[in-house]
Amino acid sequence: MDELEAIVGKLLQQRGMKLAVAESCTGGLVSHRITNVPGSSAYYEGAIIAYSYTAKEKHLAVRHDTLQSYGAVSEQTALEMAQGVRQAFGCDIGLAVTGIAGPDGGTEEKPVGLVYIALATPDGEWIERYVWSGDRWENKARSAEAALDLLRRYLTER
Repeated sequence: MDELEAIVGKLLQQRGMKLAVAESCTGGLVSHRITNVPGSSAYYEGAIIAYSYTAKEKHLAVRHDTLQSYGAVSEQTALEMAQGVRQAFGCDIGLAVTGIAGPDGGTEEKPVGLVYIALATPDGEWIERYVWSGDRWENKARSAEAALDLLRRYLTER
């Protein structure tokens, strides 16, 4: 069976759509998986890995007020990241991931493993929330898988 990144690649190609990715806690893992597929340049425009507040504001047009009010790990920030990367690359789909990979950085309100994934498309916007319970690598890997699966579901239902 094909890997998820190959499946979404075929779907993007069939639909003639272009993708860009904004990553924070995954640090480029989603992009790494996408670019492991031969021919991905036909549908993949690129990525912005924005870890800091400053990078999110400057490169993804996340509003300062959003970061101050909700924090980097929030559905609001995830959505603005997806919208921002879509705009920055002028493509059909923006996919974004932001979260707390661990082992530190969590709070009672926002525990380690909390991740938001957002998708911005011509048809609408979607945000999903997960709380993983693995170590740093497992949390990043699960987040990348969930991001690709959200994209797959959108492309399959479209």
